Amino acid sequence: MGASAAAPARVVPVLRETGESFLPSAPSWYLFFFVSGFPALLYQIVWQRSLFTFYGVNIESVTMVVTAFMLGLGIGSLAGGMISQKRNWPLLAIFGVTELLIAVYGIFSLNIFHWAANYTAGSGPLGTGLVAFSLVAFPTVLMGSTLPILVAYTVRLSRNVGTSVGSLYAVNTMGSAVACFCAGLFLMRYLGEGKTVALAAGLNAVVGGCVLFLHFKHQGRERELDLEPASTFRRSENSRMLSSASYIQFPLAVAASAIAGFISLGYEMIWYRLFSFTTGGLAKSFAFLLGAFLAGIAGGSVVSKRICERMSEPQRFTQILVAAIFSANLIGFLVGPILSNLVVHFSYEYSLLPIGVAAGCLGAIFPLLCHISIPPDESAGARTSYLYLGNILGSVLGSYVTGFVLMNIWPLRSVSIALATLGFALALFLALNAQLNRTLLLPCCAGILLTAWLVAYASPPLFEGMYEKLQMKSGYAPGFHFRSTVENRSGVISVLNNGMVFGGGMYDGRFSVSLVSDSNGIQRVFALSFYDAHPKNVLMIGLSSGSWAQVVANHPQVEHLTIVEINPGYLQLIAGTPVVASLLRNPKVHIEVDDGRRWLVRNPGLQFDSIIMNTTYNWRSNASNLLSTEFLQLVHKHLKPGGTHLYNTTDSNDALATGLRVFPYGMRIGNFLAVSDAPLQLDAARWRDVLLHYSIDGKPVFDLAQERDRRRFEEVTAMTRTMDEAGSSEFSLESADHIRQRTAGARIITDDNMGSEWQR
Repeated sequence: MGASAAAPARVVPVLRETGESFLPSAPSWYLFFFVSGFPALLYQIVWQRSLFTFYGVNIESVTMVVTAFMLGLGIGSLAGGMISQKRNWPLLAIFGVTELLIAVYGIFSLNIFHWAANYTAGSGPLGTGLVAFSLVAFPTVLMGSTLPILVAYTVRLSRNVGTSVGSLYAVNTMGSAVACFCAGLFLMRYLGEGKTVALAAGLNAVVGGCVLFLHFKHQGRERELDLEPASTFRRSENSRMLSSASYIQFPLAVAASAIAGFISLGYEMIWYRLFSFTTGGLAKSFAFLLGAFLAGIAGGSVVSKRICERMSEPQRFTQILVAAIFSANLIGFLVGPILSNLVVHFSYEYSLLPIGVAAGCLGAIFPLLCHISIPPDESAGARTSYLYLGNILGSVLGSYVTGFVLMNIWPLRSVSIALATLGFALALFLALNAQLNRTLLLPCCAGILLTAWLVAYASPPLFEGMYEKLQMKSGYAPGFHFRSTVENRSGVISVLNNGMVFGGGMYDGRFSVSLVSDSNGIQRVFALSFYDAHPKNVLMIGLSSGSWAQVVANHPQVEHLTIVEINPGYLQLIAGTPVVASLLRNPKVHIEVDDGRRWLVRNPGLQFDSIIMNTTYNWRSNASNLLSTEFLQLVHKHLKPGGTHLYNTTDSNDALATGLRVFPYGMRIGNFLAVSDAPLQLDAARWRDVLLHYSIDGKPVFDLAQERDRRRFEEVTAMTRTMDEAGSSEFSLESADHIRQRTAGARIITDDNMGSEWQR
């Protein structure tokens, strides 16, 4: 298990200073190859983000894009394994050329993605997977080929498979981990997608150029490091190794590597959901989580390297391997409960610590499996490629089964139990196959079985109130529970007793349609008829509690409402909430479960009088997909001439300035922006008349026979007199010219720079 299970991590050699080495000292190579691990994670973050923009962030598209990356690495591993067996091929030169080829592709990659998206965006799940694979196949195959190539090369120097694989993982994966944190902290914020990819390509070019320079400088001497064939393999006098009798059968090792990859990606998906929920969906959540995961992998690889250098007693080594698998799954299972209790007392950043520790145990497994199953002979690189391929295929399956299947039918507690149980079963199986003596075997098996039973038995109290703690943090009160919680593969939705709805740990609305007692700013969507004279056919992107959709569906002028919602869990909540339940039975309403941007691309011929979005906070992950100039231009194509687009800017000057860069006309309504390609048809009298005839489920919005309703009616309609007034109420109006003057220095949001998404 290793970096391959989390990302297309690059792998690099750490060379030992031996009498045969013709290259510079080891410290300089550590730094040099540490740098080569940096670009791969930058590519992954940017390329996946770019593909999600085109093909959607719904779970189907995400799964297919991630699978495409993994398959490319797996194919590359096979190719690298075949190359590594060529005794007379210059492996360092091949590595250098590989780096240069990745750099060339990196420079043109985003342009290639944009070109392909013009023809294929909006494809179904299978089409998305095929397109994504075709776009990333070339670079990921190159990346995947480096592990077996460089293992073969470093085994020539170290004569030790475990130390070679451990060194490659440790140095390169730590470079990838640093890249994740740099991307989250400042690279994506200041450079955007295009310049971040350019930086990654530049680093690839530097590494490739330097490696080729050193190869040609010492041309011909690499052949001095050739190993004997497997049939004549002799134990090296310079490194301690296990006897051949202690080796795990190679097919069993491949299967174990695949299961380890399955478990690793399963846990990573669980941890990402928990960490993202804790941070409220910060854009940098994925980068930080992946950075902690890879740092843990690197640390585990360092430990495994030292074990392989110093450990020669077979039974002791097998015990360590079984202990690593056992510990990885026990700690991995406990991450959720530990994390939920940490955030109650400390900052959320501390929650990365248990993730790193669990990943460290996971990171030790792959090098140990390689060491115990692969002799350090001429076929070491090829055999490593099969173990690597098994690990990648297991990772692909783990991502799909955990994220797409298990999370849709089980709560996170049950998914964690299933993964831990599988891990304990793997540890138990390897212990039984290691032919340990009874003194070691019986306590080992008994301990594993007892722990598996305790995990299942103790899980209810351990996971009790987990989401409540993660969401409330220091404000959590013992015994507090959500009114309801919905978990599915699209995310986690929670509802408080007061009707407030949270999606992914962040406020997402409230079950309320009352304009008299406005607790959720619903006045903003009630204002539709103030600026739009004929909102007959309306599209709403995002459903959440259904309150805003209920208001639009009951609008006297609206004849048809199409709703696009990415998470079907909201439908389950709406069906059980009386104030909005009739929305699902309203003949005016048609609901699609899809990514909003993707749905627009897939339906190019549809046009609407009005498009409404109660957009999430501008700093949340993928929020700029619905705020960028490219998205607004797409919206413009779906509006009829003179049609309006109303959306939440969440008080972002960048979002306001961007909207008025794309559309010539508009105004701010509270923290919403209404824009159009024609002057807005402001009419206070029309709006007052509509409000007086407005009813929801047969109940009038305003009953003017009631003093409270009459007073509130005047308060609401008074908004029409607040245009550009300083110090006016929260529901004030601001003209387009005034907004442009006030936001003259704001950053225009694009798919490339993503505006304020990475600022927080």
